[in-house]
Amino acid sequence: MLITTHTKVHKTEDSFLNDTMANEARPCPCDIGDRMEYGGLGQEILIEHLKVYLVKPSTVSEKAVIVIQDIFGWQLPNTRYMADMLAANGYMAVCPDFFLGKEPWSPSHDWSTFAAWREDKKPTDINKEVDVLLGFLKEKCGAKHIGVVGFCWGGIATHHVTLHYPEVKAGVSFYGIIREGEDRYQLKSPTLFIFAENDTIIPLDQVSGLQAKLQEKCTVDYQVKIFPGQSHGFAHRKKEDISPVDEPRIQEARVDMINWLNKYI
Repeated sequence: MLITTHTKVHKTEDSFLNDTMANEARPCPCDIGDRMEYGGLGQEILIEHLKVYLVKPSTVSEKAVIVIQDIFGWQLPNTRYMADMLAANGYMAVCPDFFLGKEPWSPSHDWSTFAAWREDKKPTDINKEVDVLLGFLKEKCGAKHIGVVGFCWGGIATHHVTLHYPEVKAGVSFYGIIREGEDRYQLKSPTLFIFAENDTIIPLDQVSGLQAKLQEKCTVDYQVKIFPGQSHGFAHRKKEDISPVDEPRIQEARVDMINWLNKYI
């Protein structure tokens, strides 16, 4: 059963140890028009050079999940809500600032500058940060089973992690795939790919191509799932408060995430 979280509490920094695309000029339709007002249940800490949002389950757990942000950054309330949901389901969750202090994208920015903005924020250039996180979770938190979940930009990063880190036991990539390189189908970790039927950034022919190649080349468990009637960003947007029609699909995607992690972690 999926456990959600509703309490709106914000903790200050502390030591751990004590939507729809408007036009073609918009290359990513992650719309925060329905961004929730949510403070989060965790705390912000510093792990070496990396700022991290950390939230722990109510009981001691050896399971942890790295939660990877979308283009709107590690402080987006929607993403922290998902991290808190993971904690409510028994996982320690860490959501790091993979942009390393660089300004996240904002809907007020000029979309014609998106490619330039993204140039120094490659979702496949995160190994140093992933190594730091894995070390922290194993050595400081006692985590023995670690997964990864990511959204949009973070979905691509999740795909990258599951290609290169077999110690990561499971991955859930929401609307994000690596589009270049033949080795992108050789997953090292069981991975669930969740897509939206009406995603203009990842059209269905790309999803079908991914599925065909995984079937041909992948040697670990995987699943590719398309959600009818949904658009990019649907699962980590709190649309159930806006459109009752979307609520069952959103909840289904979230349950799928928890079930996939529970199966392999």
